[in-house]
Amino acid sequence: MITLPPSERDVHAYVDGQLNDADQQTMETYLAANPELAKQVLAWQLDVQNLRAGLSGDLHRPMNPELDPAYVRQRLRRNRTRHFATAAVLLIAVSIGGLSGWQAREMTLASGAPPMADAVQAYRMFAVNDNMASDWNTGKPNNVQVWLDKNFAQANRLPDLESAGFKPVSGRLTSTEQGAAAMVVYKDEQGRTLSFYIRPPAERNHLLPRGTRRDGELQADYWSGGGYNYAVVGPADDPAAQAARQALKQPI
Repeated sequence: MITLPPSERDVHAYVDGQLNDADQQTMETYLAANPELAKQVLAWQLDVQNLRAGLSGDLHRPMNPELDPAYVRQRLRRNRTRHFATAAVLLIAVSIGGLSGWQAREMTLASGAPPMADAVQAYRMFAVNDNMASDWNTGKPNNVQVWLDKNFAQANRLPDLESAGFKPVSGRLTSTEQGAAAMVVYKDEQGRTLSFYIRPPAERNHLLPRGTRRDGELQADYWSGGGYNYAVVGPADDPAAQAARQALKQPI
């Protein structure tokens, strides 16, 4: 006796005409109340009829289990599962390859890179992502300058960009081959972002003269002092960011 809702085995048995009269009646009553399943079952029944019609000349031969409709449907489901698994493996491979490519790109930039390339990368990865974890935020008991001083002795003071409407809201520690680095994210009341990045000088990225460079849609203003390199990064053409850069021209 079948149970309700019917199992997949029961549905296939109904399609193949293998149920007894009582179970057949039970299934028909259930299908009448479930039109979506009834539509699918009807399609399967038509498949069976077409298959039998196409093989009518061979029906007197011994039954080939691979031609059984239930077996055919199971094989199709296995193939779909195999395809999904293959797609998942490919996705993982592409993701790993993309990560490896990103790491290779970072290594290339570090070895022959324009000034403070890692500051620009850090902005793209962290500054505009509100869900990214932070090591300092405005809810911490210490202010951001105290947090920086714990990690970067004798470094220049954090730039004061409040005259342009930007205040520090979060900070994140990162690392370089030369030691710890950090990024402080600033925001204004409209949610626009800038970042301040500090790092020790690299073997091929010595202490820097004050300068500016553009990287796509971003601009990095950089300088050195107290044994560290610094950069403020933000949208190149945004008027609010340009106003903040004017504040950087004051002695730091």
